[in-house]
Amino acid sequence: MSKAGTREALKDFQALSAALKRRAKEAAAEAARERARLAAEQAQRRQQARLREEFARAVGPVTQVPDKGLADLRRPRPAPEPLQRQLDEQQALQEALSDEVDIESLLLTDDGLSFRRPGIGQDVVTKLRRGQWAIQSQIDLHGLRRDEARDALSAHIRESLRRGHRCVRVVHGKGHGSPGRQPVLKAKVQRWLGQSAEVVAFAQASGPQGGAGALIVLLAG
Repeated sequence: MSKAGTREALKDFQALSAALKRRAKEAAAEAARERARLAAEQAQRRQQARLREEFARAVGPVTQVPDKGLADLRRPRPAPEPLQRQLDEQQALQEALSDEVDIESLLLTDDGLSFRRPGIGQDVVTKLRRGQWAIQSQIDLHGLRRDEARDALSAHIRESLRRGHRCVRVVHGKGHGSPGRQPVLKAKVQRWLGQSAEVVAFAQASGPQGGAGALIVLLAG
């Protein structure tokens, strides 16, 4: 082999030797990284095992409750009700009903006592008086004092509106048990109803519906 060939072969050998050394270093580094990873995993497992043991010693012996196969009967919670708003509305309605307001000038006395808001036709009152509106609820104010009757009437109007009722009967009595046999609540109920913006009209009930002891009231729809 010539000198030039020998030198070329030596260069190739040196290059190969250097590449092998680099690969050996890389393999050693990779092996070191793998050993470090395995050591970290083992340390983590030992730490978890130690924590489990400490927790078990802190809790003490545990007995598993046997499954009795009982159904889960927990009921869903009811929807929240705006109680404060309802109380505020009731209070405002009660404060709006005064005994001092005179609505006698607004009462219609032809063919029986009646009341209607401006813009409400006479036919509405006529149907109320004749019992042509279906009564959806009623309240009996017999035996109640003035403030009790006013509060009860306010609450009933509010509840009727909430339920979507339009026609209700208000029984105030004929006054047979009152001094002078006069219906004490009759005039007051008329005033309260006349002041309530929710009341569209009312008329004295027909005989079968209570006659002079009751009013048939139409509420705003």
